[in-house]
Amino acid sequence: MLNTDFSIKDILDNPKSIFYLLSPEEKEEVQHHVSFSSFRKNEFIFKEGDKPNGLITLVEGKVKIYKEGVGGREQIIRMAKPLGIIGYRALLSFENHIASALTLEESVICTISSDFVLNKALKNSDFSFKIIQKLSKELAFANGRMVTLTQKHIRGRLAESLLLLKDKYGVENDGNTLKVYLSREDIANLSNMTTSNAIRTLSTFASERVIAIDGRKIKILDPARLERVSKLG
Repeated sequence: MLNTDFSIKDILDNPKSIFYLLSPEEKEEVQHHVSFSSFRKNEFIFKEGDKPNGLITLVEGKVKIYKEGVGGREQIIRMAKPLGIIGYRALLSFENHIASALTLEESVICTISSDFVLNKALKNSDFSFKIIQKLSKELAFANGRMVTLTQKHIRGRLAESLLLLKDKYGVENDGNTLKVYLSREDIANLSNMTTSNAIRTLSTFASERVIAIDGRKIKILDPARLERVSKLG
């Protein structure tokens, strides 16, 4: 069940949130510049070409950020989890979004107005430095993924994607099952391959007892071997 009982203080007072770095005065002021929105599964938070209207924090749920390529084929650029900020590159560069954000499950977002972010929050040096760090890490991640998706073979790409999902969302209480349930098409779009290749490679991993599959649930049985496949490419 989706929890919709949120307040801005849940974000401002969380040490894992970028907004934790705001001063007490800024935290007081930001409460007049914030809105919460709920989304059902497979709803757009924003689309490619939209103008950003604020700094978006994912409060609950999971979101994929993807770009549409030739023939309408999607390429998933990155995934977001709670307390992650999305769409901020467009906001800070005064450009429209170059990708779309779509919910993978019921989600809640918090939007802080562009006016507050650009005219107030960025004057806080700690906050600004954190934004720069996030942009830098995102660039490093994008560079690494570009090499992976263009140079690794199918097995290596898919293995890396499964490990990336484990790192991003964690596992269920059994310690093995990924805590995100993607369609085969999404797994393919994350790994830069066709859906049929993703299905075939997942089945191969399952036959090799590297993973176990139950519908959209994927259990990693042999993480060390999956790491080796990812590294060997």
